[in-house]
Amino acid sequence: MEILIVLTSHALLGNTGEKTGFWIEEFATPYYYLVDNGANVTLASPDGGQPPIDPTSDKPENQTESTKRFKNDEALQEKLSNTIKLSEISTKEYDAVFYPGGHGPLWDLAESEVSARLIESFYNANKPVAFVCHAPAALKNVKNISGEPLVKGKKVTGFTNSEEELVGLTDVVPFLVEDMLKEKGGIYSKSNDFEAYALEDGLLITGQNPASSQKVAELLLTKLESKK
Repeated sequence: MEILIVLTSHALLGNTGEKTGFWIEEFATPYYYLVDNGANVTLASPDGGQPPIDPTSDKPENQTESTKRFKNDEALQEKLSNTIKLSEISTKEYDAVFYPGGHGPLWDLAESEVSARLIESFYNANKPVAFVCHAPAALKNVKNISGEPLVKGKKVTGFTNSEEELVGLTDVVPFLVEDMLKEKGGIYSKSNDFEAYALEDGLLITGQNPASSQKVAELLLTKLESKK
């Protein structure tokens, strides 16, 4: 199994002067789950090279077994520092794509035409596309073959308005993931704030928050194994 993980290249948290990027847990947990189950994983980002890590995700209270494993994994850190530029990726080489969250994707992946075409290419080739937390932002401009939003009429989840409020960034982010998914016609649902919740609707897999990253990876692997 060849799986592509697409990370954000965006490091600035709006005009706050603070940093953002990808959320370590949402990358590390799915990465290790997939690799431990026999997948080969390639890392890409819009700009290539080292994607920015959201400093908040590095705080002691946000550490998990997988983030600790990542901290001690020099080989993965080296791999992460050399992500492939998204425009150089060919979907033909991969069986699925996974997007970790963090606030970064709200600015770059949400507006990236390269990313949108990539997701469409996977989906139209009958390959699973998976997103967790803020990463469903990358679905903002993705269309189905009829030219309508890909999420229209599909069961989806993503970081909730109330979760965004709890982290105090409602007025900082360019848009709210929950609102965007609903506006695009997605059948949005959620669990309680910061509880694990993930959904699968055909080839589309989405998770609500960092706690959902393992579930998303499990659904993705099950989907891939069922397609063998």
